[in-house]
Amino acid sequence: MKCPFCGNSETSVLESRVAEDGQTLRRRRECGKCQKRFTTFERVEGPTLWVVKRDGSRQPFDREKIVKGVIKSFDKRPVSIDLITRLADEVEREIRRKEVSEITSVSIGKLVLKRLRNIDKVAWLRFASVYFELEDIAQFEKLLDKIVS
Repeated sequence: MKCPFCGNSETSVLESRVAEDGQTLRRRRECGKCQKRFTTFERVEGPTLWVVKRDGSRQPFDREKIVKGVIKSFDKRPVSIDLITRLADEVEREIRRKEVSEITSVSIGKLVLKRLRNIDKVAWLRFASVYFELEDIAQFEKLLDKIVS
């Protein structure tokens, strides 16, 4: 493992433990050259899961895309990054439990929306506006009616 500060490849593991999600191994490391400490995470890599986009194209599943999309929806909202990563972990776990090799981006969006609605309605609306590809005020009003009721 290379040190993120100086690039040295000689690092030592100081501590290892299972992360809160129970699916990830957290390691504290120290660089042998600059003596700085950093944390790495290790997770099991399953078979490649493919995401079928709306246009029919396919790409490998990338959990970080969920994290980035949710972060955008929470812009300037009072939420911790830990909550966002837990949400992404829950979505990924639910997808992998299905034991399928492909999943649609629409299905992933629904799983995210289901969780966002219980956390923050403004973030839900922001994410939903992109997910549903809203183009005018009337569509936003329908969406607002849906969340209020």
